[in-house]
Amino acid sequence: MATTLDIAVERWPLAGVFTIARGSRTEAVVVVVTLMRDGVSGRGECVPYARYGESIDSVVAAIEAARPALEADADRAAIDAAMPAGAARNAVDCALWDLEAKLTGAPAHVIAGIDRLAPTTTCYTISLASPAVMAENAAKQAERPILKVKLGGGDEDPERIAAVRDAAPDCLLLVDANEGWTPQTLARNIDACAHVGVALVEQPLPAAQDQALEGTRWPLPICADESAHGIETLADVARRYQAINIKLDKTGGLTAALGLVSAARGEGLAVFVGCMVGTSLAMAPAMLLTPQARFVDLDAPLLLARDRPNGLRYDGSVVYPPTRALWG
Repeated sequence: MATTLDIAVERWPLAGVFTIARGSRTEAVVVVVTLMRDGVSGRGECVPYARYGESIDSVVAAIEAARPALEADADRAAIDAAMPAGAARNAVDCALWDLEAKLTGAPAHVIAGIDRLAPTTTCYTISLASPAVMAENAAKQAERPILKVKLGGGDEDPERIAAVRDAAPDCLLLVDANEGWTPQTLARNIDACAHVGVALVEQPLPAAQDQALEGTRWPLPICADESAHGIETLADVARRYQAINIKLDKTGGLTAALGLVSAARGEGLAVFVGCMVGTSLAMAPAMLLTPQARFVDLDAPLLLARDRPNGLRYDGSVVYPPTRALWG
């Protein structure tokens, strides 16, 4: 029986305003692919991201263009070859993983060669705001083991990270500047982070300016996000960074992400598993990357006003592998 394809655009309200250096949002807008074959369905979710030139319309159009191949039962290898990396391919690739797991009865992690998928600890994100508001929000989450602090908001960043540290003295802190610093402010801001014991700074400079990171021994590890996509970017990343943030919406799916994890570790880079702001359906495939990760940031469902049915189980900051009712 041939495969059928359904594409849906969904809007999920956030519990509050989520702000990073590039702007704010109050909802997660996602594209969900459902593939049906032999009475069994597989699903994948992606988040189109304007930073990479994507929109809802462009992602839906890219998935539609793959319809003939998908309805002719194309496999993951064929789709990875036919579609460019990005959100559209991620939704399709993850739906194919889910479909294969449902058709064969083998869990997705077993298909991927992972014997056991264990619970893991995720960061919890503190949104960019004034120092006082960020301190207040951090204090509410101070019992969590790891906070990821959004910076990149101008001259107040040293004050922001100091305020968060005062409010959450026992938390391990990570900082994400979302390309918001400049070569001129870089050293000052990194020193401010190092002063309060931040464990890692993510994407401090715009990707087009990150060559400024080369040749300097920084007091803490620097992680690539917007500068890092597929394996083809690894040579530059390894010269400038000590860690890499791997997101399925950037790699174009779980298939490519698994290969990138192995290649990144081969380059001596620590792995940070990240996400866009989506539902548990988007987080579930990324759980397969966590056994090899130094840090995990899969907290997006915790930021939603509500998650989808059968969503991931969160016990504080501990996130559990997906049930088969959700994915895989």
